[in-house]
Amino acid sequence: MKQPSRQARWERRTQVPLLVLAVAFAVAYAVPIVAPDAGEGVHRACTHAEWAVWAAFAVDYLVRLGLAADRRVFVRTHWLDLAAVVLPLVQPLRLLRLVATLMLVGRRARMAPQVRLTTYVAGAVVGLLMFGSLAVLSVERDAPRGNIKNLGDAVWWSFTTMTTVGYGDHSPTTGLGRLIAVGLMLSGIALLGVVTANIAAWFIARFERDDQVERMQLAVLRELQDEVRALRGEVARLRGDGDGDGDGGGAGDGSGPGGMPAQAAAGPPPSCADQAGVTSPTP
Repeated sequence: MKQPSRQARWERRTQVPLLVLAVAFAVAYAVPIVAPDAGEGVHRACTHAEWAVWAAFAVDYLVRLGLAADRRVFVRTHWLDLAAVVLPLVQPLRLLRLVATLMLVGRRARMAPQVRLTTYVAGAVVGLLMFGSLAVLSVERDAPRGNIKNLGDAVWWSFTTMTTVGYGDHSPTTGLGRLIAVGLMLSGIALLGVVTANIAAWFIARFERDDQVERMQLAVLRELQDEVRALRGEVARLRGDGDGDGDGGGAGDGSGPGGMPAQAAAGPPPSCADQAGVTSPTP
């Protein structure tokens, strides 16, 4: 049995801790937005927690890069991870730390074999709704013409945007808010396409499996029919051979009627006196 590589063992061991760190990042990101009146210490602690989580993901990327068999191939095939680690270094783009964490968690979740498609899609929908709501609220709350002022409005706007319904009662007015809206719309369309494609693939696979079973059953029935025909031919041949033997059985074997010998059918043999022509005297 082939042993897993050191990179695979590292990814398996760090999967749960990184997911826990991602949850911690979500809390640290949400608290200052949901509770803007919290103390300065709370805001500072949340910012430090965000950077600590980013640093953990950066260390994870560097360790996996060091354990990779071919580092060039690893960088080429994991360019999203590299972008997620490098882009948050640009200080003004604070929102990119959120995008980076979502990207890295998504990559690690896809690598886990036990994560099913339904769970991944449901988690992606919930994550995008939550983080999209928090992100648009953080940039639109203080906008002069903004109409998304609380978390309820932000969640409603995110839901209608992801489903591409767009009632228009709430909409972003800033450039960054509109960029978030574009990302949510594209994500919603992509998730809907993934779900639709997988449902169609499931039906196609089910129909193909049913057709294969039906073809196998027809093949078995044909084999049984061929065997029955062969057995019927053999039985007919054996009956023909038996009838031929019965027709010629009594021709030269000296048997009389009823299968009795000819001598027995003609009566008992004459006695010695009868053969000599002497008759017994009459009393």
